[in-house]
Amino acid sequence: MIMKILADILRPTKLEDVVGQTHLIGEGKVLTNLVKNKHLFSMIFYGKPGIGKTSIANALSKELGYRTKFLNATSSKKEDFEAAIEEGKFYGDIILIIDEIHRMNKDKQDILLPYIENGTIILIGLTTSNPYHKINPAIRSRCQIFELHELNNEDIIKVLKRSCNYLENIKVDDNTLEYIARMASGDVRNAINTLEVAYYSFDHNITLDNIKSINSKPIFFHDKNEDGYYEVLSALQKSIRGSDVDATLHYLARLIEAEDLESIYRRLSVIAYEDIGLANPGIGPRLYAAIEASERVGLPEARIPLAEIAIEMALSPKSNSAIIAIDEALNDIHKGSTGNVPNHIKNGNPAYLYPHNYKNDWVKQEYLPENLKDVRYYKPKNNNIENNLNKIHKEMKGEK
Repeated sequence: MIMKILADILRPTKLEDVVGQTHLIGEGKVLTNLVKNKHLFSMIFYGKPGIGKTSIANALSKELGYRTKFLNATSSKKEDFEAAIEEGKFYGDIILIIDEIHRMNKDKQDILLPYIENGTIILIGLTTSNPYHKINPAIRSRCQIFELHELNNEDIIKVLKRSCNYLENIKVDDNTLEYIARMASGDVRNAINTLEVAYYSFDHNITLDNIKSINSKPIFFHDKNEDGYYEVLSALQKSIRGSDVDATLHYLARLIEAEDLESIYRRLSVIAYEDIGLANPGIGPRLYAAIEASERVGLPEARIPLAEIAIEMALSPKSNSAIIAIDEALNDIHKGSTGNVPNHIKNGNPAYLYPHNYKNDWVKQEYLPENLKDVRYYKPKNNNIENNLNKIHKEMKGEK
């Protein structure tokens, strides 16, 4: 006999029962409006595990009454995808929910593409990876992409209390439920599973000590004010930006204790280019060497290369000139300040001056559109590296 787990029993069948994701669900929000208008498009949900990707996909299909098929990009065979297409052809359309869509190989993509294009398949892809990096552009361009946000403790406690209604004679106090929520780090499925394991392991009487005996990991990564995990990641970035090496090591230690290496890698990568950037351009390659070393050795040894690179980043000279420059350029694009590419640098134009034919591989000519020819996006900071870059920059512009 297959026993259904509590997390599956609790899976919402209506959007209004989904916790969190209020940027997508609620009065006037996009997913709620799609249900209201009884119309659905192909889409991809991405975000961390246990935050509601499958639940939202399930709720959409149930509430709209579409014929639905669940597949996994890796474990489901090519024949499973072909069968879904035939079912869609027979009934006119079908929702195909694909978990781990970032792992879908080219054969399966090629099968699906024309049927996503003509509406036979309404694709709902689920992934923990950033689809802009991990999903084939041909699939991505045919889908609306929605990022799901991590659930807060209040959301998870709400689901835990809902779970208690399905567990007969359960005894558990609010402090214990709060502890379970904190330990889950935004993963509601993990919280439900912890509650269920404790329920069946301790004769329905769940205490704080019971939970700690199941999972004794300290919750160092949460603040007392419960602002949560992202506050610690933010504190790490602010400490490095502020060149406080001891605070850097403190917050890094909290994140290492949580064993979330992936979040550490991502945040350090952002810091390397946002806050240090051109003041120390070698920091990026050294960071990725530290990440690779950490991946090879794993925890607990990964703490050593991570500590070394974090110390170097904290004590490194700082510059945010690159992010300011690109944001100013993007701001012009958003305002419609683009203009035509100058004729002399268009493909095949003989008026183009090939820099390598000139002394020092440089020749003065205009590259920006006419209406932007005097714009200066890059404004160097005063540090050794950028002082040199600024000198070159001025020479190229004919400035003193």
